[in-house]
Amino acid sequence: MNIHSANVHEAQLLSVSTESLVDAARARTCQELLAAFSPSTAGQARLLEFTGVGNRDVYNVTAPFEFDGVRLIAGRVEARDSEHSELMLFREVEGRWTPYFTSPMFRSLQDPCVSFVGDELIIGGVRYPIEVPGDQPTWRMEFFHGRSLATLRHMLTGPMRMKDIRFCELADGRVAVLTRPQGAKGGRGKIGFCIADSLEDITAEMIDAAPILNGQFVAEEWGGANEAQLLPDGSIGVLGHIARRDTCGNRHYYPMAFSIDPETAYTTPIRIIARRDMFPFSASKRADLVDVVFSGGLERHADGYATLWVGLSDAAAGTIRIEDPFAVTIAQRLEASL
Repeated sequence: MNIHSANVHEAQLLSVSTESLVDAARARTCQELLAAFSPSTAGQARLLEFTGVGNRDVYNVTAPFEFDGVRLIAGRVEARDSEHSELMLFREVEGRWTPYFTSPMFRSLQDPCVSFVGDELIIGGVRYPIEVPGDQPTWRMEFFHGRSLATLRHMLTGPMRMKDIRFCELADGRVAVLTRPQGAKGGRGKIGFCIADSLEDITAEMIDAAPILNGQFVAEEWGGANEAQLLPDGSIGVLGHIARRDTCGNRHYYPMAFSIDPETAYTTPIRIIARRDMFPFSASKRADLVDVVFSGGLERHADGYATLWVGLSDAAAGTIRIEDPFAVTIAQRLEASL
């Protein structure tokens, strides 16, 4: 990091101090959030069909995005008995999603994400496995950007052992960064937040140092951001997941959403927005992954509803129509709480 970047980084950390990130709301458990969840939709979920991938599964997909004049989604492609993945882009042809673009850069990438900053597409994924001498294989995120698929190039490598790094361009051209530290700083996984003046100012060191949004997860549970959208009121709508293990070691993942005021880092309380039993049955990668819904992206519609795109049980992908979790603005939520 050069001197200019270091000064920018220091200013960012001061403007988004740890104290300002503390949410007054108490962190609520998955069970508490489930008890408060009242689904407004039924029978409008479906599984996605894929072709051209052999006998491999496609899951943890993004929401559709337009690029190079084509409507695309990105997905994680891998064999049922493996975690050696490939990131692929798909286009829909007669109701089935067909491979459209892949690259040697995308091999061994898991859990894709997409965003736009200016006129550039940013595609990210989790690189796994990364061999570490004398230790277990580990992972980190890698990002690629470009103005066309043919000109995608490496942009950034994230900190070791960190997933769920997401970007969101703000109205003034700055870039909000969501992170997910674990260990001494983040426990089983919490969400961090900072703002960069530009893409060029974002470094692995900056991501690693981002302050945590407190008051979101209890110590025994974890979560992360899966997509961030700039909302009309200037706030950031965050689609993510909250997760826990039960006493038998089974994992339970739930799609959730909250909003951030980028100037104050005030966050609205996390809300669960879907459950696994709202989707059709599909196979599971393992027995401990049956109750997993992994948020991928959200298409917002003018009628107050949205289409949620998800991975299911680490072996399938689906969509469901839900009430738009970002239809109510931060200002409206604050007014309602007074």
